[in-house]
Amino acid sequence: MISIDDHTTIADAFLRATAAYGPRSLLAVPANPARSYDPQGREISYAEAAAQVHGLVQRYRAAGYGLGHRVALFLESRPEHMLHKLALNTLGVCVVPVNPYYRPRELAYLIDHARVDLVMALPTRLPAVQAALAEARHQPPIFTTNSTPDGTAPLPAAASPAQVGKPQADTPASILYTSGTTGQPKGCVLSHRYELAAGDWYARRGGMAAIREGQERLYNPLPLFHVNASILSFYCMLLTGGCQVQTDRFAPARWWQEVCESRATIVHYLGVVVPMLLAQPASPLERAHGVRFGYGAGVEPQLHARFEERFGLPLVELWGMTEIVRVISDHHAPRQVGTRAFGRAEPGLEVCVMDEAGTEVADGQPGEMWVRHSAATPRKDFFSGYLDDPEATEAAWRGGWFHTGDIVTRDASGMLRFMDRRKNIIRRSGENIAAAEVEALLLTHPLVHQAAVMAVPDAVREEEVLACVVLDPAAAADLAHGDAARTLQDFCLRELAYYKAPGWWWFADEIPTTGTQKIQKHRIFPAGSDPRTLAGMVDLCARKKRQVG
Repeated sequence: MISIDDHTTIADAFLRATAAYGPRSLLAVPANPARSYDPQGREISYAEAAAQVHGLVQRYRAAGYGLGHRVALFLESRPEHMLHKLALNTLGVCVVPVNPYYRPRELAYLIDHARVDLVMALPTRLPAVQAALAEARHQPPIFTTNSTPDGTAPLPAAASPAQVGKPQADTPASILYTSGTTGQPKGCVLSHRYELAAGDWYARRGGMAAIREGQERLYNPLPLFHVNASILSFYCMLLTGGCQVQTDRFAPARWWQEVCESRATIVHYLGVVVPMLLAQPASPLERAHGVRFGYGAGVEPQLHARFEERFGLPLVELWGMTEIVRVISDHHAPRQVGTRAFGRAEPGLEVCVMDEAGTEVADGQPGEMWVRHSAATPRKDFFSGYLDDPEATEAAWRGGWFHTGDIVTRDASGMLRFMDRRKNIIRRSGENIAAAEVEALLLTHPLVHQAAVMAVPDAVREEEVLACVVLDPAAAADLAHGDAARTLQDFCLRELAYYKAPGWWWFADEIPTTGTQKIQKHRIFPAGSDPRTLAGMVDLCARKKRQVG
C-alpha cells in the first residue's frame, strides 16, 4: 500500500502508485454496446494512465495553467475525468466537476461562483455550456475533447499567470458543490490532503471492509461529480493497487452483468439501488458474482437482510458527507443489520451527539451528530471551507465541532444509528436538494404568491419533492390546479436539474407563518398524516424524467 503523510500531494501519491503497480489496471469501463463511448469496455493500467496524464500535464502547462487556476470538467463519468483531474492537480490546478443534469442557470451559477479559468467539455456538452455562458457574468474559454486524452490541439491560453510555487498538501484539488440550506449550492473546497486521507482511511477500515492490496476491483455506479466515486473509492484504489470500475450510471437491468463481467470484488451503492435490484427478475448472474461486500448508505431496514440473503453479499452501511468523507461504517461483525446502524467513532474521527442547546444527550436519546478529527486538531483532513463563504464555514464549525445536521442516536456500545436530517434538505435517490433553492425559483413565477417545499416519503427514491403553493389570485384566475401544477413543474424542469423539480403539488389558500412571517412547514399538513393521500394532491412524479445538458 502506498503510504502518505501530511505533506503528500496527489502527484506524489500517483507517481508512487505508478511505480508500484504499473501493469495493473487503475480504471476500467464495463462493456455496454448501447453506450456512445467504449462500447466494448476498456481497461487502463497505472502505467498507461501515467503516460496519458503526462501528456495532459504538458498540454495544460504549455497553455499557462498552473497553481491557483480552476478548470471545470464536464466529462461526465468517463475515465477521462480522472485522467484530466490527475493532470490538473499535478500542476496545482483545482478542478470543478460539472453535474450533467444542471440546467443553464445552475451551470451559470457554478461558472460565476467558482470563477473557473477554463471549461473542459465533451463536444456533446458544448451547447449546454454555451447556453450557460449566455446567462453567466464570467466568460471563461471552452475547450472540447472527443474524450481521448492524447489529442494535440492547443488549449486556450490561461488569461492570468499561474501563481509561483508548487502544489502542497493543503492546495485545493477540487471544489464540489453541495446543496445548502439557504438556497444556492455551496462550493466545498477539498485539498490534496483531504482527498488522499479519505482514500487512506477507507483502505485501513479492515474487518468486513478489508482492502486487499492489488486484488480489488471496485464497481462504482455513482457519478464522478460526487465525492463518493471521484475521491472516496478512487483514492482507496489508487493507494492499494486496485481498479475502479466506473460505469456511466446506475442501471438495474445492467447491474449484475456489469458486476460479473468486470470481475468486481466490491460494489458501492445508495439506498435507492436496493429496492430497484430487488424488483428485478431473478437471474443466474445475481449469484455468480465475486463481490465480497457492498459499501454504501441508506438501505431501508426492512430490505437489508432480504437483499443480503437473495444476492449473497453483505451491505456495509456507512456515513459520510462532502465536508468529511473519511467515513464511519459498520464493518465489524456482528453488524447491526436492519437497524440504520452505521458504525462507531474511531481515533481520527470523534463524534458527540448534542441537543439544540449544545449539551450532550444521554445514550439512546436523539441529537445532532457533531464530528471532528480530535480536540487538538479538530479540522484536520476535513474540507478546507466553503468557497468565499467564511461565515458559513465558521457557523458549521461553531464550538470546535463540525455540525452535520444529521439526527442520530448512540447506544452504550457507541454504535450510531441514523434517524433524520435537521437541515432543510430533501434526499432523493442519493441527491441532496435544498428546499430553499426550489422555493426561490418558484417565487419568480408569475403564478406563485407563496411557496413552501418539503420532502415526502418515496418507496423507491427515499424521498420526493413536494411543493405547497399559494397561487396569485389575479394571475391564476380560473386556472385548474392540475394545469397550474403542470405549468409550474415544466418551469422547474427547464430551470433546474430534473430531480429537484417537485413531483407532488398542493395548492392552498394560505401557508401558516409566524409573527415574523417565517413559514411554518410543520403546520401545513395535519400531524402524523401522509400528505400524498390527501384529496386534492396533484401527483406529477411520473413526469420527472432524467435529462442531460
